[in-house]
Amino acid sequence: MDNAEKRQAIGSWLSGPRSAAEDMGVDFGYRGERLGLPETGPGSVAPVGRRIAALVIDWMLCQLIAYGLFADGESQSVALWTMAVFFVMTVLMVGTVGLTPGKRIVRIRVVSERGPRLGFLATVVRTVLLCLLIPAVVFDRDTRGLHDRVARAVEVRI
Repeated sequence: MDNAEKRQAIGSWLSGPRSAAEDMGVDFGYRGERLGLPETGPGSVAPVGRRIAALVIDWMLCQLIAYGLFADGESQSVALWTMAVFFVMTVLMVGTVGLTPGKRIVRIRVVSERGPRLGFLATVVRTVLLCLLIPAVVFDRDTRGLHDRVARAVEVRI
C-alpha cells in the first residue's frame, strides 16, 4: 500500500462511513426525503441544534416550576419534580398542540409521519423514551431520534 492509499484510508476513517460511502457514489439524499418532507423551509426536518435548544428551554422552565411549586428547596426533590413536570407538560402540550414552549420559541413542531398530529398513546411513548435520554441520542439518517422513530413522529420547522 503506497502513501496515497494510506492517506485515503485514514481520511475515510476520520470523516466517517457516510462520507466514505458518498465518495464511492452512494446518494443518501437530504434529511427527510424518505419521509416526503421538503428539503428546506417550513415542514422540513428540524435541525438538531434547534431541537436541543428547545429541550434546554423546556427543562429550565420545568425546573423553575418544580422549584417554585413542589421542591421546598431540596436538590434531590427538585430533580424528581422537574422530571415529573417535564413529562406532564410534554405529554399535554405535544399531545394537544404539537409543541412545547421551548419548541415554539425555536419554531419547531412535532407531527406524525402520516398526518398533522401525533396520537395520545404515541405522545406518551415518545415522552417516556425522551425522559430515558438514551433513545433520544440514537439517530437515523434523517436525524430522528429513536424516540421519534418508535412513535412515528418527526420534528419539523414551522
